[in-house]
Amino acid sequence: MNNRLATITTVRTLKVVGFVIVLSFLIDILILLFPFQPTNRGWQINIATALVDRGIVPMVGLGMLFAGYWIESTDNSDRHSGIDIRFPALILSCFLGLVFLLLFPVHVNNVNQAKTKRVEQINQSAEQLENRLQAQINSEQFKVFIETQKNQAKAISEIIKDEKKYQQIIQDPQRPQAEKELLKKFKANPKELEKIITQQTDPQTIANQELSKIRSQREEAEKQAREEAWRSGTRIGINSLLLSVGYIIIGWTGLKNMGAGKDSVRQTIRR
Repeated sequence: MNNRLATITTVRTLKVVGFVIVLSFLIDILILLFPFQPTNRGWQINIATALVDRGIVPMVGLGMLFAGYWIESTDNSDRHSGIDIRFPALILSCFLGLVFLLLFPVHVNNVNQAKTKRVEQINQSAEQLENRLQAQINSEQFKVFIETQKNQAKAISEIIKDEKKYQQIIQDPQRPQAEKELLKKFKANPKELEKIITQQTDPQTIANQELSKIRSQREEAEKQAREEAWRSGTRIGINSLLLSVGYIIIGWTGLKNMGAGKDSVRQTIRR
């Protein structure tokens, strides 16, 4: 009696939990579909990612559901409670298998298209920055800036050459320590000062430095876009194929066995 009660409780628990898991997945996906934007590539990518990330959930639910029916079938008693939902569950499994199979090429194509568009935007942004830089270099404000830099560099050069002024600044307690260290550095190595003067007062040198930064940032952004697209396409694509194979095997095998079982029953009745 106790074994019979335990079997009934286990069967009912597995069926209920399995059904709730599958139903929860379907409700979750229906909610994620809104707002419905099937022509939006970003929406398609997000839905495909959400589906694949949650794809294992209904498989677990189906496993628990069919485990409950299997335990029930091993019971010698003829009393079976509840509605048999194995057939619609198997149809759902086949449907999910087809969905995940179609997701693979669609998602990979969407990711590649999104990557191409993002790279184009990165290049356009970098080109705009380069044009803006060129306009700034030719502006009067930039010329004033260069003159200011030259005057500052000239003043530093004169201080280094004039030992008296140099010592006054070094021994002045009110002068910042960083300024003193910089003067000592230039005093010990005048070529370093010449190098910095060239970097800060030559328009072409400044332009090349800024262009190098812009192009480096562009290359880094393009690399990141390609890596993200590759990761998304590979992860979602492979998992989608694996889920598709799993659901199709579950659905097809279950439907085939149910068909074989019905044929066996018919043959028994005829005999």
